[in-house]
Amino acid sequence: MLAWSLGMAAAAAMGVIVAAASRQASPATVVALLALAAAGVGGLWLKRPKSSLTRLRHAFAWTLAVATACLLSGGLAGPFAVLCLVPLAVVVMLRAPGGPPLGLALSLFAAAVALLGQATRLSPPGPPQPLASALALGALLGLATAMALALRLSQRRARVRSPAAAPTPVAAPAPAAEAAPAWLEAQPGLLLWLDPDGVVLARHGEPPPGLPPPSVSESLVNYAALASRLDLQALVRAAAAEGRAEGDFAPLEAPDRVCAISLRRAGGGGLAAAVRDASRERWREAELEAARAEAEALNAGKSRFLASMSHELRTPLNAIIGFADIMRAKLFGELPPRYADYAQMIHESGSHLLDLINDLLDMSKIEAERYQLQREVFDAREAVNAALRLVRLQADTAGISLRGVLPPEPLEVDADRRALKQIVLNLVSNALKFTPPGGSVTVAAQYAGDELELQVSDTGIGIAKADLERLGRPYEQAGDADQRARGTGLGLSLVRAFAELHGGAMAVESEVGEGTSVIIRLPVRPGPAAAPAPLAGGAEIIPFSADRR
Repeated sequence: MLAWSLGMAAAAAMGVIVAAASRQASPATVVALLALAAAGVGGLWLKRPKSSLTRLRHAFAWTLAVATACLLSGGLAGPFAVLCLVPLAVVVMLRAPGGPPLGLALSLFAAAVALLGQATRLSPPGPPQPLASALALGALLGLATAMALALRLSQRRARVRSPAAAPTPVAAPAPAAEAAPAWLEAQPGLLLWLDPDGVVLARHGEPPPGLPPPSVSESLVNYAALASRLDLQALVRAAAAEGRAEGDFAPLEAPDRVCAISLRRAGGGGLAAAVRDASRERWREAELEAARAEAEALNAGKSRFLASMSHELRTPLNAIIGFADIMRAKLFGELPPRYADYAQMIHESGSHLLDLINDLLDMSKIEAERYQLQREVFDAREAVNAALRLVRLQADTAGISLRGVLPPEPLEVDADRRALKQIVLNLVSNALKFTPPGGSVTVAAQYAGDELELQVSDTGIGIAKADLERLGRPYEQAGDADQRARGTGLGLSLVRAFAELHGGAMAVESEVGEGTSVIIRLPVRPGPAAAPAPLAGGAEIIPFSADRR
């Protein structure tokens, strides 16, 4: 800024001399030159403005000086019109707040003042043509010379500040330890300043408890145990190349401990590193990982045990159900009425227990990844009808309407017949449990593109939104205690598991008091099938059981 002010003051002084020598300049022109000279002298006195307010004041002073000079010398038609660019140049060189937009606004303001003075004839006539040309040329040369001097000076200062211009290049100058603020030395961690090769240039703070600090002017790699040095060296190289790196290493003085280090590339190519003791964290993580592995092993062992107990559990239970059925049928003679009631209760309880065991064993097989799908091509309507026949008596006894909405043409699928039947059976059984007498349950099956879509809808009590997120997970149930006592929470989880084994998915839609709709989509359509002959009854939808009560 000193060079700029000196150049502009000298140009204004030369203009005064030229005007005085020509004896053709008016007093207004001389005053205009003196205003420019005053602004230049003020810049010489100001030298290097540091505060933002001082820079703004200097920019506004030059704006007023230029506007006054233009106003007193003929406006924009006068010799000093080119100086309207001075405010923009001053703002840029001073780096004043507002930047180039502010400078441009100030330049436009000076030009507007000059134009207004010229339009309203407030500006006196400019000097004669020869003198006006000389003053305009002088103003232009002064502006160009001052800007060139200022640019040259700023480049020289930039080279002086640049580390690359130092006689002895240093990649990352180390900050002096004595110059570090007190809070930097008192912070609880260890901060290091490294060169790109990992040599410690400075350190601040405290090392991990029980460990000495790394030595200055030595490689940080030497601070690590032998087994960790290659890893630490790789972290330093990664931080120098990519800008950041994080990892662990074992310190040389305590190889059984773990230190965490974070490295960041800083200015000048150096590296900033933060080191802290992470032994407790890593030990805790190891304990959690071991506990998780143990829990997974126990869970897998439980699943394998239950899956392998299929024969041992089912065989005696089937015998109990079979003998109870013989007693109910009175194959070997009449029984007292009370014994007949007991046989009926044994049969019902055994059948219920067998259903629960089958669900539990199926889920255990799926969790143990031992369930194998037996895929075959068949008509999905057969599996749906088979499931509906099994629960028809239950629906009639409960007074619930059970309907199956199936298309007249076959629904050929490539799937596990038993799994598909189990999906329908579990969904319908759930719907019947939670549908009051007089309600209805509807089962629909159809193609949806390349997928088989099964939908089971009921008019039951519905499911709260808070419970919808948990449904489908093993042993999770919705509703109150009375409703949860009606099952084990495996029905929907088995449905979801069977659907996912086929590559499909399950979706549940429900409103409390409005009923529930469960949709299963399975990508099991074997491909474009030829149009078969329609079933008996033409092309109408065939209900399985219409409004049974």
